[in-house]
This record gives sequence, C-alpha cells and structure tokens, in this order.
Amino acid sequence: MKLFVGNSNRQLAEAIGKYLEKPLGLATVRRFADQEIFVEIQENVRGEDCFIIQSTSYPANDHLMELLIMTDALRRASAKRITAVLPYFGYARQDRKAGGRTPISAKLVANLITEAGADRVMTLDLHAGQIQGFFDIPTDNLFSVPLMSRDIKEHQNLTNTMVVSPDVGGVVRARALAKRIDAPLAIVDKRRERPGESEVMNVIGDVSGRDCLLVDDIIDSGGTLCNAADALLAIGAKSVKAYITHGVLSGGAVARITASKLTELVITDSIQPTSAILNAPNIRVVTTANLLGEAIARTTSEQSVSSLFD
Repeated sequence: MKLFVGNSNRQLAEAIGKYLEKPLGLATVRRFADQEIFVEIQENVRGEDCFIIQSTSYPANDHLMELLIMTDALRRASAKRITAVLPYFGYARQDRKAGGRTPISAKLVANLITEAGADRVMTLDLHAGQIQGFFDIPTDNLFSVPLMSRDIKEHQNLTNTMVVSPDVGGVVRARALAKRIDAPLAIVDKRRERPGESEVMNVIGDVSGRDCLLVDDIIDSGGTLCNAADALLAIGAKSVKAYITHGVLSGGAVARITASKLTELVITDSIQPTSAILNAPNIRVVTTANLLGEAIARTTSEQSVSSLFD
C-alpha cells in the first residue's frame, strides 16, 4: 500500500498515515510560473496499491487538477490499482439539471477522474447518493453518522435531544442519526429564493423545550443553518447545535456562525479547517482519519467496507 497526497488536506492525510502506520509516499506537486501544475512521483510504485488522498475543496479546480494529474502519473508509473480518496467531493451539488441549458457537473467530474486512470473512488457523505452511479468504477460512499453519533453520546445530554433536518432533502441522513441515538426527528421546511440564500417557512414537529441538533452534509454560506436555528428558537426550542460533515464555510460564513444563536457547530476535517474556523469559539472539528484509514485498510485487504456501518 502507498499513500499519496496533494495540497488540499495534508493534515488529514498525515493522520490517516499515522493510523495505518504508513508514511506518505514521496511526491512533489508544484506549479510553473503560469500556475500550470506539475506532479512527480519520487519512488517506485510498480505493482503497488496506491491511494491518493485529495479533497476537491477550495480552490476546487486546482485541487481537482492535482488529483487528475497525480492519477495519470501513477498510472504511467505502472501502479497496480489507484484509488482516489476524496473526503469531500466538490461539484457534488451540481448533480442534476436545475434548469434549462445547465450542466450536470458532478457527472463530468466523475468522468474526468475515471478517464485519468482511477480504478476506484472512496468518498464521504456524498451530497446525493445517486452520484455513485455517475462513476463507471467501484465507488465507496462512507457515512459519518457513526462518527457523529459517537461524538454526540460523548458530548451531549440525550435526555431532551431532538434531531432536526434543515431541509426535506436531508431527512434520510437525519433519520439515520436519530435512530442511532434514540431521539425523535423534526424537519425544517425551507424555500430557497436564489443560490446561497434561503428562507425558512415552518417546522414540522414539536421542538418546544427541546435541545435541537441540526444535521446536514454541507455548510457553505451558513445562511440555511442560521435561519433554521432562529426558526427553532422562535417556536420554543431550548437550544440549537449543529453537526455538519463538510465545513465549506466560504466568504463570511465563520463570522456568521460566530454571531449566530447556534450554541455549537461540529464539523469534520474532510476539508482542512482554516485558522478562522479553529479560532471560532462555537465551532469544533472532529477527525475522520480513523474512519478513512480503516476503510483504506479494508480495501487493501479485500475486506468488507460496508460492515463498518452495521
């Protein structure tokens, strides 16, 4: 087994390597003066099972190109198998035609990764499960629910907890978490007027006097989450916390969360947290290194990955 990493999330890759007791492979990823990306694999990988750990987070296009070029380099160096490990799969929100004459960019990115030479893909909490079908190679979509439920049991008082989905699309994810911690479920019905903005309409379920846990896969601008927290508190919720897998947190999102009525926001390190995130008083980061590391180990030894979530 060989582990390689681009520039998107080296801290997570090092933590995965520590879990697996494997050093990161020797490779350089650098840019020419015009920002053209160059990759050089600096060790023999012939006949090796290679894993490239690379989130396609901001800057998404640069990190995607690093992944594609490193995949091509490993393929041309005669690696036996190449697995693209994407803790965060960028472009996942473009999984369907949202209107006339618009692309399905998630499918395009899936094609690019496949054509570059990847033999399989491993990712975490895809925005939409059907994206697995966009790949013509085996795809493992790992779930953060066991990780989240374990953290909730360690840090939250479950006697008065209610799990809340911030929109109808996330009900399946929220229900899975609610089942694991034996908590009731509520749903926020929202209407999005334009990209990046949302308007909360009403809440389905009785949250009065409850400690609410909002659960979602991606937080970007933070508007949906803050609006949902305000709506829950307005109808009698005791407190509101949030558990989100991918902390995109673009623009002024961190400041928005810090100033919001959210008691705590818990995210994973699928996207490398910025210094602003690490210094925010009400944002906490949990690691996915052990989960991803165990999935990589099982892939190499041809063991079941799905049994991780039983």
